[in-house]
Amino acid sequence: MSSDLSEVPAEFITLLLAYEDQRFFYHPGVDLIAVVRAFFQNVSTWRVKSGASTLTMQVARMLTPRSRTLTSKVIEMIRAIQLEVHFSKREILNMYLSLAPYGGNVSGIRAGAWILFGKTPNELTLGESALLVALPRSPSRLRPDRQPKRALEARNQVLVRTALPPETITEANRENVPIHRHRMPSVAAHLAYTLRKKPLHVIQTTLDGPLQRAVEDLARKQLPELQERAGMAILVVENRTRKVRAYLGAPEFFNEQRSGYIDMVRVPRSPGSALKPFIYGMAFDTGILHPETRLTDVSTHFGDYAPRNFDRAFHGELTAREALQRSLNVPAVLILDKISPLRFAQALQQVGVHLVLPRGTFRPGLPIALGGASLSLWDLTMLYVGLARDGKVGPFQVEKEKTLEQEYQWMRPGAAHQVLRILEGALPPPGVVQANEIRQRNPIALKTGTSFGFRDAWAFGVNAQYTVGVWTGRPDGTPVPDHYGRTTAAPLLYQIFDLLPEESTSVSTPPNSEPPALLNRLSANNADPTPDPLRLLFPTSNMVLEIQPQEPILLSAAGGKRPLFWLVNNQPLAVSTIHREVNWIPDGPGFSKITVIDSEGKSASVFVEVSKSYQ
Repeated sequence: MSSDLSEVPAEFITLLLAYEDQRFFYHPGVDLIAVVRAFFQNVSTWRVKSGASTLTMQVARMLTPRSRTLTSKVIEMIRAIQLEVHFSKREILNMYLSLAPYGGNVSGIRAGAWILFGKTPNELTLGESALLVALPRSPSRLRPDRQPKRALEARNQVLVRTALPPETITEANRENVPIHRHRMPSVAAHLAYTLRKKPLHVIQTTLDGPLQRAVEDLARKQLPELQERAGMAILVVENRTRKVRAYLGAPEFFNEQRSGYIDMVRVPRSPGSALKPFIYGMAFDTGILHPETRLTDVSTHFGDYAPRNFDRAFHGELTAREALQRSLNVPAVLILDKISPLRFAQALQQVGVHLVLPRGTFRPGLPIALGGASLSLWDLTMLYVGLARDGKVGPFQVEKEKTLEQEYQWMRPGAAHQVLRILEGALPPPGVVQANEIRQRNPIALKTGTSFGFRDAWAFGVNAQYTVGVWTGRPDGTPVPDHYGRTTAAPLLYQIFDLLPEESTSVSTPPNSEPPALLNRLSANNADPTPDPLRLLFPTSNMVLEIQPQEPILLSAAGGKRPLFWLVNNQPLAVSTIHREVNWIPDGPGFSKITVIDSEGKSASVFVEVSKSYQ
């Protein structure tokens, strides 16, 4: 742990110099007076009584440890002089404070103070400072938790060397030495491990310390509510700056049962429905969809792929807004089919989001709309922050000293705001009730997701100031029954929002989001007197239907005036039905013409092929 002189009390430096190097500020790295004295002392007693090592020489030895030989001592002297040439006395003292050993694998005054006394260096008493000054000379032999008597004697020797008043030294001598070690705090342990560099390099992060600790405390309190081997990961990002304010890879780093050592912020997992908002957003952006466009949620086959909704039911005709708020699967796949999965995946890649396809898959397909590929919590949160940034997506800032990287325009501002407004209308999870004034002043745009087999539960929330991403599940990918994004991850997300500071930033006014001219006639609130024309929603023209024998195909139409009249190859299928859907069982493989006629005689037709595998 890197340390600084400002972190230790003045008494510590006084004790250190009095005990280790009284002429530190006057010698060039080697104290010739001490060397001469040590030489005569060692010769006269025929044993090594004094080593004459200055603090600078000790730093040289800590930086490059060597065996205790005369040659090593000479090398240390040369290195000490080099250090004095290149660094100031203050910088050399900072090096010592960062490298000094305190027993076991503990190095640095900050770590030593916490391990031995459970406090920061600037909170040390005089007696505690004296013990930390004594320990580096022989950290193993003087460890107070193993050799309290030796440690006490060494501490008292340090106090004797000082010129402090006798009553002050007597009071310090009354202090007991610690006989138990404290556990090191592990705030943002996974991020610290990711950012680790050389020992003397100080890294300042963008984390909000109090918020980080509050998020970790909340996660640890919620952990018993999860399955015994499940964990969670949390990311909190400030929208305006793209700075990470809280980062939790796992609630308990050392919990082996829950694989706490795995940083689940960075591990790709199936997002379930969490990608759907961006499929809709891309469709809004390209002008093929509007929030009020009418869609039909019916049984649909895309080749051999037939998506079903989470509740195993279909909901008929509804708007794109309603379909996204209810997270329906068939409309999302229909929209992705219109966009092209490859185009969508390439757009993700362009903004720096890494989509991991299943093993053996070389081309993205329609299942990615429902979690058929993997993303990390880090990347998914980037996309949701982009919604709050007018559709611009870019890497987060974690280190203060690093320049914020370029962001890319993922979608136009109007499309991003349309998605946010839709998600703000999503129902909060069970048991969560927001006050009307909070909901109106700073609403949360919510999206949840649950992967296949209940392996991953997700929740993402965006308000004017922050974006929060939550993942829960088992790090080993084992299913967790009844583990839903809405009931497991979303309640935790709302508790995190309760921890965030209230800011005066108001929600920006969205750009004009009027539907494109081509979609005016599809808008539910459209005043255009032109009636919605009759058209077939499924199947579409030239579609190849791969189905099993005697499996019905649900034909679906929109527009026109009911009742409808259906024909297949000019033969009646159903007459005068008031429904917009009808089942058709093909006679066999081959081409068929499907026609629907409304009560005004208007018609729509498509040609489809029933696969040859239909036998």
